[in-house]
Amino acid sequence: MTKYDHYQTISFSLRDRVLTATLNRPDKLNIFDAEMEREVTQFLVDGALDKDFDIVILTGAGRAFSAGGDVAGWMQKNVADPGSIDTVMVKRVVFAMLDFPKPIIAKLNGHAIGLGATVALYCDVIFASDKALIGDPHVSMGLSAGDGGAIIWPHLIGYARAREYLMTGELIPAPKAAAMGLINYSLPAQELDAAVDAFVQKLAKGALRAISYTKQTVNLGLKHVATAVMDASVAYEVLTVHSRDHAEAVKAFLEKRKPVFTGK
Repeated sequence: MTKYDHYQTISFSLRDRVLTATLNRPDKLNIFDAEMEREVTQFLVDGALDKDFDIVILTGAGRAFSAGGDVAGWMQKNVADPGSIDTVMVKRVVFAMLDFPKPIIAKLNGHAIGLGATVALYCDVIFASDKALIGDPHVSMGLSAGDGGAIIWPHLIGYARAREYLMTGELIPAPKAAAMGLINYSLPAQELDAAVDAFVQKLAKGALRAISYTKQTVNLGLKHVATAVMDASVAYEVLTVHSRDHAEAVKAFLEKRKPVFTGK
């Protein structure tokens, strides 16, 4: 698609007014580095005004949907200058997804971890390969879950389960995630494309303006929560950037071992 040819981290294909947006850094498991965060946000702004499509399928190239944030890049910045880490862009990603007026169907071809999970869970309907794992392991790096996970997880599965998985960082197999309502469907990989296409066609034959307004109405409550919580969520994550546990996680990552946390 000519109008999106300048995007470097996302590829696009259009068929019958359905746009497939593919996170396209398969060699890096589609991690959300600064460029991908910026481009996803920019696409959500551009795409909201694009009259050439009505529905988006969001997926990943290669083995993963997205392995999350750019841990190595984050750590290099943190070691060099903790104050240089950009915490604003992730807010833009979350609010751009909540404001996007068209249905976004997530097709999790593989794992969705950290920010990758957050982006997937802010989609409207989520299909996943039954081999995919979904989780937000911020705490495993000594960090508070500050990229929007603390907002969307309780909304989907309730506070008790959300606290359990966000406080442990445990990764959830897709069948279990579907059973608890975190995602909509878990399917064998070979059935994933057909299931997503069938659902998209159901939407495409519907009253698209009514569908869009319904999505926006449903999102109003979530936007209120995000507005109230997001700044504090990001601030807590920044506080943990300066913690001894995060410093230990950085050191352990560089030394390729498990961190030993002290709670400080």
